[in-house]
This record gives sequence, C-alpha cells and structure tokens, in this order.
Amino acid sequence: MNFIKTAIDGVVIVEPKVFNDARGYFYESYNENDFKANGIDCRFVQDNQSKSTYGVIRGLHCQTGEFCQAKLVRVLQGKVLDVAVDVRAGSKTFGQYVAVELSDENHRQLFIPRGFLHGFSVLSDTAVFSYKVDNFYNKQSEWGMRYDAPEFKIDWKVPADKVITSEKDRIEHSLKDVPAFAL
Repeated sequence: MNFIKTAIDGVVIVEPKVFNDARGYFYESYNENDFKANGIDCRFVQDNQSKSTYGVIRGLHCQTGEFCQAKLVRVLQGKVLDVAVDVRAGSKTFGQYVAVELSDENHRQLFIPRGFLHGFSVLSDTAVFSYKVDNFYNKQSEWGMRYDAPEFKIDWKVPADKVITSEKDRIEHSLKDVPAFAL
C-alpha cells in the first residue's frame, strides 16, 4: 500500500497495490500492520455502507465527545468526491478541508482522523460507499454543518439544481458553533 499525506496533518490517502489479470483484480484493502507502520493506529469497531444516486451529498457530519470517530472510507461501486474538514480545536488547519475523488476504478481510500467533519457527493449514476469507524455511532453525539457552508466554499462537482440532501444535511451551524472534541 502507498500512504500519501495530504495538506492536513492526519488525513491520508491510501492507494492499494492492485493485482490485475484475466480474471479481474485483487487487492488488500486493509492491513493493520501496514497502517500502524504508517502512523495510523486504530481499532475499527464498525463497518457502514450506503448506496446513493447522482447528486446526493451526504454530510458534513461528525461524532463529538467520547463518541468521536476516525474513519477509513472507500467506494465499492461508482465515484464520489470525499471531503474531510478539520474542526480540531487549536489545529493550524482548523476550517480547512481535503477533497479527494474515490472510485471503484482508482481503489483509493481516505483515512480521516477524529475531529473532522466528513461528507461526500456522488459523481456517478450510483455509488456504493463503505467505511470503517473506530468508535460506535451515538445519535446524541452527532453534529454537523451544511454541505454548502460559506466558510468552506467546497466545490462538490454537482450543479446546485441537481443536489439531493436530507433534512439533517441542511443544519445551519457555523465554525463558531463547533463543539469541543475529546480526542
């Protein structure tokens, strides 16, 4: 695996070594030893999966307090723009984000440490999105900001008239409302 550091400390793009032949392909998507050797020491406790159609934007979400979560995200089918926003108190990159295209063709994954908002937009007809987390979900600890929050100016690569979101993704919080994170 190739571990690529991003402009924000702790957010890492993971590129597997893909072995192709006449049958298709094979790759190792997770190897605890490789991750630890590259500074990612998480014990993942839950796997989640979603399927969405073109134009869906899920996020920006996080878990707070004792339920903060690190995530390892990837796309099993289709293509998304995956976004991680740094909301760690005192971070020199607070309010900045990393956006990475993940697809079933590039096999890339994104590791997102605790203390980040996370979201993605679907750029293909459909996308099956999968992610591991290092802490169990707790509804009372969920927090979020609008995907189109003016503080970020994220280009989700979906025209405004094609965006599909849930009510939860229209929360009117701002960066000044970010709760303290227990990391």
